[in-house]
Amino acid sequence: MRRNISIKSLLAIFSVSFLLVSCFKSNDQVSRTTGWNYNDPANGGFNVVESAQQITGPGLVPIEGGTFTMGSTIENVYYEWNNTPRQVTVSSFYMDQTEVSNLDYLEYIHWLNRVYGAEYPEMVNRALPDTTVWRNSLSYNEPMVEIYFRHPSYRDYPVVGVSWLQANDYAAWRSDRVNEMLLVEAGALSHNTSQTPDNHFTTEAYLAGQYMSTVSSEVNGENVTMNVKMEDGILLPKYRLPTEAEWEYAALGLIGNTDGERITERRAYPWNTDGMRSNEKNYDGSFTANFKRGKGDYMGVAGSLNDGAAFPAPVVSYWPNDYGLFNMSGNVSEWVLDVYRPLSFEDINDHNPYRGNAYSQDTINVYSLNHNDGDYKSTIQTDWTNENVNQEEYTSQMYDYGVTTLISDKSRVYKGGSWADGAYYLSPSVRRFMNEDESSSTVGFRCAMNKIGSALAQ
Repeated sequence: MRRNISIKSLLAIFSVSFLLVSCFKSNDQVSRTTGWNYNDPANGGFNVVESAQQITGPGLVPIEGGTFTMGSTIENVYYEWNNTPRQVTVSSFYMDQTEVSNLDYLEYIHWLNRVYGAEYPEMVNRALPDTTVWRNSLSYNEPMVEIYFRHPSYRDYPVVGVSWLQANDYAAWRSDRVNEMLLVEAGALSHNTSQTPDNHFTTEAYLAGQYMSTVSSEVNGENVTMNVKMEDGILLPKYRLPTEAEWEYAALGLIGNTDGERITERRAYPWNTDGMRSNEKNYDGSFTANFKRGKGDYMGVAGSLNDGAAFPAPVVSYWPNDYGLFNMSGNVSEWVLDVYRPLSFEDINDHNPYRGNAYSQDTINVYSLNHNDGDYKSTIQTDWTNENVNQEEYTSQMYDYGVTTLISDKSRVYKGGSWADGAYYLSPSVRRFMNEDESSSTVGFRCAMNKIGSALAQ
């Protein structure tokens, strides 16, 4: 006979590691709603775990949220009107301490090869970075084309040549691998190194009972399996790209610039100086980031290098900001979730602001991308219910891609300066965009994760 029993009963069978993050209440705990005992098989076995804080996923650091002034901190040298300062609140979340490295991404490619390579090599090819981004007219960057992504000398350097779409695919893969590890560590899942395209672990498949690699054991002559649910507190939320507001908030690191409920000053950069050299103890006079100091100066003079990197530097370089995050300015720019619109600041929500697709019950409403986005349809006072008004004609006058603008529904924001950018772009407030299916030698990414429960950093 085979049946599923509660996790409480299986605790006597499996050696559960500290990653289980919570212990189960005893049978004398009673529901204040119904009066029935919790965790009592005689009462139906409703299992209740003690409240516990979310564990910090691999690679992440907690970012305690709060209010801040989002938007321009330095003069816009291009006189663009796309970033007016406004006060917003960002909820607490988690963020990668470093940019995703070549080694991190190679692990992803290895897994894809192992699971999909034999039957669906296109799955692997679709995920590979575009190494040709290193090619540049009248520059000898061919060695970077050939070795930057794969040579061990560059394994701790940020991965580049990855599009916004590829970065999102990586985040989804990482979510599943971390949750798979947590379940294996908890004794709820067998470690299966022979997964196939038709039977491999994803969090969604596991929760739906569609992934067959659960741990079984015999208890009192019965074959039982351990089935973990979201309510058990073992699984983590998804890794994802940070929103533009989250990225800017984390980069500024204002937790070091507060006095009670007051932010003592607005930072132009993630450090406590207005220049590119540090006044921090033990780093006085050192360069704070990897950037282009001036025309033709990418790393300084031999014997007295400034940032010490002609191209990207290792992801753990220089020193972290007050949240403990490395390279939030310079090294490589980073993708964020948001769709780019110049006028997002005018109408966007002041709590966890984000411009992207809106979910409706039956479909993804792509038109939310264009809600109050500054085109004729959203700015001209006219009767859009009038059959004689050509809405598409009005809209295309503002967003006629390739004719009057380079902005489209595929335009995604990226933030932070890179090794090839001047100091202006090092300000976390500066925003640029690129199509979601394009990539660059100067753009990488890092992941974020929602924080569940208390807003306090743990």
